[in-house]
Amino acid sequence: MREQLKLLKRGTVEVFNEQELADKLAGAAKAGRQLRIKLGLDPTSPDIHLGHTVVLRKMRQFQDLGHKAVLIIGDYTARIGDPTGQNATRPMLSPEQIEENAKTYLAQAGKILDTSQDKLEVRHNTEWLEKMTLMELIQLAAKKTVAQMLQRDSFKQRLQNDIDVYTHEFIYPLMQGYDSVAVKSDVELGGTDQTFNNLVGRDIQRAYGQPPQIVITMPILVGLDGKEKMSKSKGNYIGVTDEPNDMFGKVMSISDEMMENYFTLLTSLPAEKITELVNSEKTHPKEAKVLLAKTIMMQFYDEKTADAAAAEFDKVFAKGQLPDEIPDVKISAEPIMASKLLLACKLVPSGGEAKRMVKQGAVEIDKNKINDPNTMITPADGMIIQVGKRKFARLKL
Repeated sequence: MREQLKLLKRGTVEVFNEQELADKLAGAAKAGRQLRIKLGLDPTSPDIHLGHTVVLRKMRQFQDLGHKAVLIIGDYTARIGDPTGQNATRPMLSPEQIEENAKTYLAQAGKILDTSQDKLEVRHNTEWLEKMTLMELIQLAAKKTVAQMLQRDSFKQRLQNDIDVYTHEFIYPLMQGYDSVAVKSDVELGGTDQTFNNLVGRDIQRAYGQPPQIVITMPILVGLDGKEKMSKSKGNYIGVTDEPNDMFGKVMSISDEMMENYFTLLTSLPAEKITELVNSEKTHPKEAKVLLAKTIMMQFYDEKTADAAAAEFDKVFAKGQLPDEIPDVKISAEPIMASKLLLACKLVPSGGEAKRMVKQGAVEIDKNKINDPNTMITPADGMIIQVGKRKFARLKL
């Protein structure tokens, strides 16, 4: 049991509380039953990135110890919008948007979780929340006071800054808490940004006569910029469906200081080994980072693919050669502005991003750096366009 607790505490921020977790683990072992480990995902975007996998990996550890993961797709709560960390009211999503976003969630989460029937239960909270009557909602709302709800930091800050907090935003954590009642959760996992919501779940379970769930919080993974949390909207993310070369290259781009955090949260390597890897006197930082990139990749691809990505990275970045595969882009021979050329080659998502990349000196055409986004380029057959270190296109007239 001590070894199990050591494993489950690895990389966590807080456990509410450890003794209760030890008791539940011991009780489950004695009774020969599985603990029910809850994780809620609101499908507010269609993609999962490595930041999401921090919590999914912890859930997988519980599965490997014999327990059942209960993955809740928050298709109903997503209509309200989680106010967590928001300095403004989050827009409500339509059922169509939510359904579209949820389609890819399970396939992506399945890259981390054991999807066998005895280890994973998938529920949609529409199942119970849509059936809730007005009286039942009022009874649920009666379980918490306004003063308790205002303990949430984001609500406090918004009120202090004279920004509206709407009544429906109080309902979100209550409904998330009721999810725990509906699935009889023993343990709920979440990032530190979900601590308030998950602790509300403990209170709601008590109010409905259930044993309170253990709450385990995981740190928020810092994104590629080394400053803010990993987020698709911030462009500092590594997606679980990224192409192998992109995934490998992105991991290689993190700072040396971030390696220990990534090793701890995104791999299963022992703590002693990680200490050795991040000590530059014992392991060269590049060697450690290559191992990190390969280890992360092998959760989503096989070893052969990881090795190929490493070889491609070495060829392009260490030896300055072109990658083996460069997408061809058909284009006319008419002169075109550099920023518009990047858009035409689909190397940037917008004109603004194209201009920013050029001004940052991140754009080369046939190995010649371009500094002015308004520079006129006359396309030539076989011309190589490069943006940053990982994006290439070859022009075909």
